[in-house]
Amino acid sequence: MVTDISKDSRIFVAGHGGLVGSAILRHLKQEGFANLLTATREQLDLRDQAAVNYWFRANRPEFVFLVAGTVGGILANATRPAEFIYDNMMIHATVVHAAYIFKTTKLLYLGSSCIYPRECPQPILENYLLTGLLEPTNEAYAIAKIAGIKLCQAYHRQYGCNFISAMPTNLYGPVDNFDLQSSHVLPALIRKFHLANLAAQGRFEEIEKEEKIFGPLPEDLRLSLGLSNRNQFIASGTPQSVVIWGSGSPRREFLHVDDLAEACLFIMRHYDPYPEACLISQTNIVDHLNIGSGVDQTIKELAEAVKKIVYPEANLIFDHTKPDGMPQKLLDVSKLKAMGWVPKIGLEEGISTTYDWYVQQIGLTKE
Repeated sequence: MVTDISKDSRIFVAGHGGLVGSAILRHLKQEGFANLLTATREQLDLRDQAAVNYWFRANRPEFVFLVAGTVGGILANATRPAEFIYDNMMIHATVVHAAYIFKTTKLLYLGSSCIYPRECPQPILENYLLTGLLEPTNEAYAIAKIAGIKLCQAYHRQYGCNFISAMPTNLYGPVDNFDLQSSHVLPALIRKFHLANLAAQGRFEEIEKEEKIFGPLPEDLRLSLGLSNRNQFIASGTPQSVVIWGSGSPRREFLHVDDLAEACLFIMRHYDPYPEACLISQTNIVDHLNIGSGVDQTIKELAEAVKKIVYPEANLIFDHTKPDGMPQKLLDVSKLKAMGWVPKIGLEEGISTTYDWYVQQIGLTKE
């Protein structure tokens, strides 16, 4: 059944300032939706139930894209597990409950592909959820996201709410997080290769400018770039090395965030896992939907692709003392494909446009 979303429907994008939320907001504007609701973190703490209830009472959103959350890569997940589980569980709990109280027509909750077991068969089907142990490096985040799926299911079973969930693969694109303390692998690689290129040319002032925008560099990276002692810096033009975490063998799937935004609106309009809404009582219904490209590559292949676009002369070094994470994480997207949606942006094109956005933020040049 197609959900009727008119151009003047009140649509709340929870988390509009992040990578995913900003892309959804852009896409909705491009599609002509005029009544878009947003709230900054300063305006609304999504972890505060009373504040969220007050906001819903005042704004009465008809449709909600719940894409807010605390996110990060392996380092951030490993060092801040309490933040990851607390923030994410509180955010989806408050928004889902307020959506129920104030009778939101439909809510789409966005999770993550890390919800699936570490040793999942590949590609990963939706019904593999909770069939095995999670990847330890992101367990706290995964548990919070699984709780979000079950929360939406519970509100449907008990109250008949049309609350659905979708699980995207690894995302990237404009407004990504390039802070090396918390970023995911693709933006981290783009930044490392660009900085290595600047260092090889002796453009230290531009590195310092970049650091003020995207966050401080780890000390080991500063040393490798020659920032701690410029007098000992090797001759300009000498190729720099870029260190990649892990062995480079894990396989990952990537989806450009603009493709995701299009998929989210498509799912909001066309996906109804509850054909007998308000009457279904099954406890084992699989209602979440995978979103991905259906194609993966090794981290080494990804690094080579970024290298080709950002700094072809770079040397690659793989740090085997760092964790690899899950061996492979490729989603089965056959259900979404059968519904009629497929991504449009290829990986090479996506990396190039993301790199364009990155350098534009601080007025740097590619060369």
